[in-house]
Amino acid sequence: MAHDTEVTRREILEAADELFYGVGLRAVSVDEISAKAGRTKKTVYYHFGSKDRLIAAYLEARDRPTLERFQRWAGNEGTVAERLERMFRRLGRCAKSPTWKGCGFVRATGELADSPNHPAIKIARAHKANFEKWLQENLAAEGHRDCNVLARGLMVLIDGAVTQMLLHRDASYAQAAARAAQALLRP
Repeated sequence: MAHDTEVTRREILEAADELFYGVGLRAVSVDEISAKAGRTKKTVYYHFGSKDRLIAAYLEARDRPTLERFQRWAGNEGTVAERLERMFRRLGRCAKSPTWKGCGFVRATGELADSPNHPAIKIARAHKANFEKWLQENLAAEGHRDCNVLARGLMVLIDGAVTQMLLHRDASYAQAAARAAQALLRP
């Protein structure tokens, strides 16, 4: 029975992921998610309790894979600046895809800006804090000073590049962010 529950939750989350990322949090109904998952609306509510909790679960499921993807793109070789250059290059390539919709965490924050206590905002905040911590650790390992300030500046560059690429559909913002990161990290 537990296996069936896990499978059902996973299928609902997969449907929610596709629809929330592709269309938007508020634009997608629970009816649409249940239909996409091949489950009843009652089943969706049984597993998640509310649409708000489903949105939070969707973002929570994206947390670790998103951070790991950026870590993979950056790799472990070279300086932090070189690794960020690789990460931005890969991000720019992804942004050229018509299915790319930017950062789900940033988009969720924008959609839920009028609900600062929404459970999904807490998940997005934690995700961005974990990403920033990863940057801090890399900067510290390389001997940079003011790692907290530098990591915060890099977060602004990353999220700013993602937002500009989504807005303008122009991947050159990733290259501009990579150059700005190099300038920021120059001794």
